Amino acid sequence: MSEQPQPRVRVRYSVRGKVRFLSHRDVARVTERAIRRAGIPVAYTQGFSPRPKLQYGLALSTGYESDAEYVDLFLDPLRVGVREPSAVAEALDACLPAGLDVTAAAAVAPGEPSLQDGVSSTSWEVEVDQAEAGREELARRVEDLWAADHHEIEIVRKGNRVREDLRPLLLHLSLAPPAGGTPTDDPSLLLTELGTKPRSIRPAELLETLGITQPLLVRRTHQWKHGECRQEPLGLEAPPPRAEVRAS
Repeated sequence: MSEQPQPRVRVRYSVRGKVRFLSHRDVARVTERAIRRAGIPVAYTQGFSPRPKLQYGLALSTGYESDAEYVDLFLDPLRVGVREPSAVAEALDACLPAGLDVTAAAAVAPGEPSLQDGVSSTSWEVEVDQAEAGREELARRVEDLWAADHHEIEIVRKGNRVREDLRPLLLHLSLAPPAGGTPTDDPSLLLTELGTKPRSIRPAELLETLGITQPLLVRRTHQWKHGECRQEPLGLEAPPPRAEVRAS
């Protein structure tokens, strides 16, 4: 008898506040416990130590916030429990701690690539204290880097130091206008989009290139798939009730 296919539900969630200091592995543990409490019938791996069958998107660095984190839940077709994407979103959101908020969920079509394979760029917001880099100076650095044809940096991957041309992976870089249209002492807001293929560039590596060592806040705003058009791995649906309350 052939095995029944395992339905897949893709969940998007945000990471805000103190929970940003949890590691990616800690967030995964918290999520697994929340899934069990929510009564979501996830499938389990085989072997001596079965684990919930989950697939996460690109790992978020510790200390960063995000409005665009993703996890795919593979459901066991033989188990009873919460299965509809909207119900999965609401049940899981209610069992997660403050700061981890589910914002959308949808069924994934068979054959859809994994999050790791599908995402090819990510967008970021970075708050920069003017004491570290004044607005005019930061604007000059941004303009110089964006205008460059190439810019080699040294990065560490799997314990090895390699040289990488940053420029092809820098898909967008700009400084947001100051609030109210006039310069203030408020932090500067840096906007960027970084490619993840064939080799990714991390926000910290871009910031180091710009001479920024202690950003006030780094937040991932989007993960993007690039095909015939650029799109997110999951479109926004109505958020669960708890997310609406927190946003108000």
